[in-house]
Amino acid sequence: MGESTMDIRELRNCFGRFATGVTVVTCKHAQGKHGMTANSFTSVSLDPPLVLVSVDRRTKALPYLKNNHFTVNILRESQQGTAMHFAGRAQDPAPFEWDGIRIKGSLAYIECEPWAEYDGGDHVLVVGKVIRFEYEDGNPLAFYGGKFMKVAPQ
Repeated sequence: MGESTMDIRELRNCFGRFATGVTVVTCKHAQGKHGMTANSFTSVSLDPPLVLVSVDRRTKALPYLKNNHFTVNILRESQQGTAMHFAGRAQDPAPFEWDGIRIKGSLAYIECEPWAEYDGGDHVLVVGKVIRFEYEDGNPLAFYGGKFMKVAPQ
């Protein structure tokens, strides 16, 4: 199938068959704190410790993330409102509390310094070097087929 005949909507639906966790990537800059919801997050390397977040070139958060420290907040299943808030559906009052640039109550925090950025077509692949992390037990918020889901043990 050539690129010109590929149905992008259907490709997105196909990609959506891969279940993911949900994160909010946060950072601090001159205008304050900023965050964006991302499910395109992955670990890259343990030595050195690297993670990758794929960021849409059109997102307002991209200029704030460029060459900046950032934190990946892995959300728990009770934080769906937080995910929606940072996905552009801001809620008042905000359904979360800040703890520095962390989202309080998240399942895990991965603090990163900038490592590299790569062209990813309509996205930028932002790679960070992990400088600090914390995690706890709990149930993650999942995303599958365009919907939030719960992860259930087999």
